[in-house]
This record gives sequence, structure tokens and C-alpha cells, in this order.
Amino acid sequence: MISQRQSLLLKLIIEEYIKTAKPIGSKSLCKIMNCSSATIRSEMSELEEMGLLEKTHISSGRVPSEKGYRYYVDNIMKPKELNGDDMLKLQTVFHNKNLVLSDAIIRSMEIISDLTNYTAIVLGESSVENKVSRVEAIPLNDMELTAIVITDKGHVEHKKVLLEEKVSVDEIKQTVDLINKLLIGTPIDEVSQVLEFEIKPIIGKYVKQHEVLYNAFYTAFSDFTHDTNIKMSGTKNILMQPEFDNINKVKEIIGKFEDKDLISNIKTDDKDVKIYIGSENEFDDDMTVIKTKYSINGEQGTIALIGPKRMEYERVITLLNYIKDNFE
Repeated sequence: MISQRQSLLLKLIIEEYIKTAKPIGSKSLCKIMNCSSATIRSEMSELEEMGLLEKTHISSGRVPSEKGYRYYVDNIMKPKELNGDDMLKLQTVFHNKNLVLSDAIIRSMEIISDLTNYTAIVLGESSVENKVSRVEAIPLNDMELTAIVITDKGHVEHKKVLLEEKVSVDEIKQTVDLINKLLIGTPIDEVSQVLEFEIKPIIGKYVKQHEVLYNAFYTAFSDFTHDTNIKMSGTKNILMQPEFDNINKVKEIIGKFEDKDLISNIKTDDKDVKIYIGSENEFDDDMTVIKTKYSINGEQGTIALIGPKRMEYERVITLLNYIKDNFE
């Protein structure tokens, strides 16, 4: 059982290590704790035996262990109030009426990435409440086009589509006109069904190369409804973290940021802000992932911050909750 003094000591060590990334020795804590150096060393040894602290090979100082961070997060830490500068920067996004919701969330997370020097991730999804507002197609050449889907919530998706054979611009326009006539107002998750049972049976009457175009748009819509839209900012912030001075480790982590499947796994259905430290997350044992689900005005997805285990937990939780509170 950890004592009150040990709890305070652990708190001081973790918070100082978060600031400095340097092992903490007993001398620097004597005045704050009002104890002798010998007493603090003894308490540090006990915390080390409990697995809450670790001794580094480069000095006699201690650093928090993964178990120590978890104890700190669960039992000691208290979320901070947002400071004025952070609030002001985020308020510029909340008050910008020209931004659609998805863009505002992405911009907010970009600001948080800048404020914290961690990597911010937004995994957006089209909610069932999104309905098709308009479909457009821009021919790039005889064998390629860009399909664009716009929803009533202002959500825009575009996807490059390869055609199986050459199709004329007029045929593409006729197909888009027909799809718009039958799809506008359809919930995004029902689009594939409407394409299959309402549009497919009649498209051949109007469009010669109907199979080629139907297959292209069916594939595009399927991708829109099943793909997770990933937006990341601050991936190079890993280079600013002093504990990652090993070039191979940095390359490994940056490689993970480029792995779409790995990033997609960060998705959560938990509406509370949750913290996954080191081995608790599937991303990397040397990193912490803090994430939460948002569901606002028909838009839903995950917002997350990834940084070293030596993360400003109190500040990050406050920032993520502030974003959620201001968009709800």
C-alpha cells in the first residue's frame, strides 16, 4: 500500500520528469518534501520495489515506470483548468462560422498538436444521419474520373475511380444526373442498397455503357461508407521528444504513422477520454495514446493524441474534453 508521502513523492517525480525528461535525484526534492536526502532515497527505493519507479543506467536518479504512470493517472492526477492562451487559440475555431464541423474538428486538433508537440489524429466517419446532397463526377481522361459526394451536413468526399473501358463525357453526365435524381436525400449508409435495387435495374435504359459506370460509382460509394477518413498533424513532433534520440526508433514510429491500418485501429466507441500507456495500446510500447469518441450533429469519429509516455496527461485530457464540450 502506497503511503501519502510516497504518493506525493511519486507525483513530484513524474511531473518533474514530464517537464525535463531527466532522471530525478533525491537532492532536488528535499526542500519541497521537507525531508532529508536519505529519507527520500529510502522512499524512492520502496517505490522502485513496488514497480512504480525505475533506475536508469546513466545516473542514480529515478524515472517513472509504465506502472508508475498508470498509478499517477488513476489515483493522483487531476485535470487542469485550460489556460487563457490555449482557450483563445481554440476559440478562433469555435467561432469561425465558415468552417463545416468536420473541418473545425480537424483544425482544433491541429492547434492541440502545435500546443503540445504531440501527434493529433482525427478518424472521421460518415454518420447514418448524413444524407446525400449531391453527386458530381469530373472526367480526368477516357479511363479515369473523380467521383465527389456531398452530404447535407457539408461533408465532402472525393475518390479517383478507374473505368474498365473508355466512356464518353456525355455518358458520365447522364449517369450522374440519374444518380442525383434517385439518390438525393438518401442516408449515406443506404446508398449501396438504392444503387443495387433502384438504379441498377433502370440505368441500362438511359446509358449505353451502364455497367462500366454503375460498377465505378458502386465501388466509389462503398468506399465512402466504409473507409475511415484519417487526418493527422504533427507526425514529425516525435523528433522533438528527447527520449527518442535513437534514429532507428524514430524511423520505426514514423513508419507506424504511415500505416493506415494501424492508425485506423485507434478508433474508439468510448465517449470518455481514455488513456492507453505503453503496452496498453496497440500502437507502440514506448508511446501513450489518449483518445475519445465524438458524435456531434450527425458527424462521428475519434480524436486522439499520441506522444511519449512522458506526456502532459492533465493538460491533454483538459484539451480533449474542451473540444468535445464546445462542439456538442
